[in-house]
Amino acid sequence: MNARGSKKTFRKPAVDKHPVIFWCKECNVPLIKAECGSCGGNVLEVKLSGTGDIRFCSPYEREVLADLLLSEYGCDPIGLHMVLLNKIPGDDKTDEVIVDGLKVGVLLYDMYRMAHRFEPSEIGAQLLHGLTESKTVVLKKAGSHLNGKKVKAGVLERFSGDIKKGDPVIVVSGKLVGSGIALCDSDEMGRTEGPVVRVRKVMSDNMELHPKVSSMDDVVKANLPHLRQLGKNAMNTIKGIANQKEYRDLPVHVSFSGGKDSLVVLDLTLSALKNREVSAFFLNTGIEFPETVDFVHEYCEKRGIELTEAKAGNAFWDNVESFGPPAKDFRWCCKVCKLAPAGSVIDRCTQDGGVCLTIDGKRRHESFSRANIAASEKNPFVPDQLNIFPIRDWRAIEVWLYIHWRGLDYNPLYDRGFERVGCYLCPAELSAEYERLREIHPDMYKRWNDYLLKWARSRGLSDEYVKHGLWRWKELPPKMVILAKELGIDTEQVSVDEDFAIVLTSGFSPCREGGYTVEANVGGVLLSEAAAVMTILGSTVFSEDLGMLLVRTGKDSVKFFSSGSLKVTAGSEGDARELLKRTAEQLMRFNKCTECGICLKVCPVNAITLGSEKGKLFISDECIRCGRCTEACVVLKYSDRLLSDVLDLSSKATRSSIE
Repeated sequence: MNARGSKKTFRKPAVDKHPVIFWCKECNVPLIKAECGSCGGNVLEVKLSGTGDIRFCSPYEREVLADLLLSEYGCDPIGLHMVLLNKIPGDDKTDEVIVDGLKVGVLLYDMYRMAHRFEPSEIGAQLLHGLTESKTVVLKKAGSHLNGKKVKAGVLERFSGDIKKGDPVIVVSGKLVGSGIALCDSDEMGRTEGPVVRVRKVMSDNMELHPKVSSMDDVVKANLPHLRQLGKNAMNTIKGIANQKEYRDLPVHVSFSGGKDSLVVLDLTLSALKNREVSAFFLNTGIEFPETVDFVHEYCEKRGIELTEAKAGNAFWDNVESFGPPAKDFRWCCKVCKLAPAGSVIDRCTQDGGVCLTIDGKRRHESFSRANIAASEKNPFVPDQLNIFPIRDWRAIEVWLYIHWRGLDYNPLYDRGFERVGCYLCPAELSAEYERLREIHPDMYKRWNDYLLKWARSRGLSDEYVKHGLWRWKELPPKMVILAKELGIDTEQVSVDEDFAIVLTSGFSPCREGGYTVEANVGGVLLSEAAAVMTILGSTVFSEDLGMLLVRTGKDSVKFFSSGSLKVTAGSEGDARELLKRTAEQLMRFNKCTECGICLKVCPVNAITLGSEKGKLFISDECIRCGRCTEACVVLKYSDRLLSDVLDLSSKATRSSIE
């Protein structure tokens, strides 16, 4: 199996040990703390699955849920009651549906059918029971427990005729009502010999919704004391860092992406630093939703907020042919489309020395990569930038409550089915959201989808590979490997000629004079281009007449010829492997250089130039080989992905012995 289908160990996201939300039984509103600010009455604790990053159901999601209930069951028992969605693990968009403090089911996007589906819980089944006879299986009164069991046709008393295999069904047995899964179509239920229904869970039929239907104003009022404390704590974080002696005279920039989190942080910063110079900073990646760009500009203009917009222009489309589609585990696009334009703004901000003070809306609940963010951190790619994260511990529901409390306008995409409003072709986008992109912006969807189809076909992959979103990983996680297998989608790629490639022509062999050597052919880098960067490895001798570049690093050496032949020699096999890896990285670095300028900022001796007569990337003899530019390089951040084939070969190469 190739890189896109290989096994890999994935870290689990950091979550609260026991995430919960609270519910006031009197006011019928969700609470972020175990006390109602309206009535101080009885409070119910609702345990949550997953990370507990619960949110309010958007108008579009509520429409989807209502349509599913009406089409499958002919009724919508939820009506105007407030709905909360709690993100839980799944193949794609998967949310626990909570109404009146009750978990009524799961709303998910089915990656097999490529459509939304609602699976009622035992409570949801009870709410539906009595209002419908659709998707219902009635069992003879059971003399034993039913939960988790598969039942055969002989146990059936009656069933509706609209059931398809795999459908969630309402299971009724006497006074017990719950949920189950159909194991066959209804026209087979009365005659098949095997199990016909798997019962999930049944319980006494006594669940009903609260008579009071609450509004968002009711929810805000009940949570107001907690919201005020949240806001105060966040503003204290901003003031505590921004007012430190070394930062108090600096202008403050708020990273304003047009999303809900950055919106809240912008409002908090303006409230916390009323006497400071505060401006909004928008990174326009060139692949933003038009609604996002319009919202950012209109919001700042309406409120008189100074807006600095850094544009990446066509950077994504200029680089996608070289890098291929970005992936969840290969987000080259973020570095190319965000860091480069951000660097130009930060340069202006820090031209007189000091740091660029930036307030950022990242939250630890968003992903496991953000689980351990601190109150403030230096940007590893841009050392002159200090980021402050005042809402890092907030959950989505707290962000939305703050927005409604403060009466803030927000990006309209949230009401149209998007949980995130970043770049429209981001690999983090869910398939459910790509479907919305197709509906809302068909031209944007078509451009990206056409590229993906062309890319997939060039590698022997089917259109179904793209349709089911498998392009979003360099290495498919186990759940997607299973999905592909069950759908009969081949994940094996054929090799293609790349503009940059390294192919080993020999294994790691012991030399007669001592040490080890390995040879390879390099494509996509000229000898003169290699000479422009190889100084970083060691002292170089370049002879254009002889068509050879010699690099010496201690007792080890690299020889690169105009024919593309590469020979690496080192004292031990391990050293030879490491030197080959470092050589491959620097050659790839030149070939795929995006001229983002990050390396210029971290070089302590100004040994790097970009876009000059010496080429797009040049490292002079002033280089002290500290490695900082290598560590910061956008391209080399993903060298293990881009060089997976050659590095894999180098680890498996067999020795040839010399007698």
